[in-house]
Amino acid sequence: MPRLKAIASQKLYRPVTGRPDDYLNLAPILTRPIQWELIRQQYDEMVKYATALRLGTADADTILKRFTRDNLQHPTYQALVELGKAMKTRFLCDYLHAETLRREVHEGLNVVENWNSANDFIFYGKGGEIATNQLDDQEIAVLSLHLTQACLVYINTLMLQKVLDEPGWREKMTLEDYRALTPLIYLHINPYGMFELDMTKRLVIDPASPFSTPILDRKKVFTAQ
Repeated sequence: MPRLKAIASQKLYRPVTGRPDDYLNLAPILTRPIQWELIRQQYDEMVKYATALRLGTADADTILKRFTRDNLQHPTYQALVELGKAMKTRFLCDYLHAETLRREVHEGLNVVENWNSANDFIFYGKGGEIATNQLDDQEIAVLSLHLTQACLVYINTLMLQKVLDEPGWREKMTLEDYRALTPLIYLHINPYGMFELDMTKRLVIDPASPFSTPILDRKKVFTAQ
């Protein structure tokens, strides 16, 4: 269930031909009728291509190249476009009619966007891109990202549980507060590591070295940020 951008400029396709006076209130956003006959004629071919994609006997790139070879005039491609317009029109009608559907779409979208922002935060090396064409290197990068994701969620979950074990916080939490809890938080994390230097201790170095001078009696914490 996608969230369609610029929904105010979307068009609805008419279900049948020859009835221009139907849906007068929707006339400004209605366009031509769906070509159902084309879908009926190409139905078997559409099922064949869909099955090939589902079973993996053909990839999407190969099928698209076959469709675009004739400048998008392939009849099966046109039938798929018509079917897509019909499905989009039905979804838009349901989306505009049902507030619960709109809430469901936006709630799911917020979760995905939150997860993507967390991925961008922890997968910052090389600009967050998998800058290689080698399959083995790509697999290592993705597996490393999954491992870091699991660690992030696990540690955050333990931290949230520790806080909620305190009666003071648990009594303040409402149902809405619990619904808003998520382990996909990262503002408290320094992705570049933290290095602590104890300025009260001397480094183990050669006593004869000219650099073996006393160190200031203080402690600082340095971060890479």
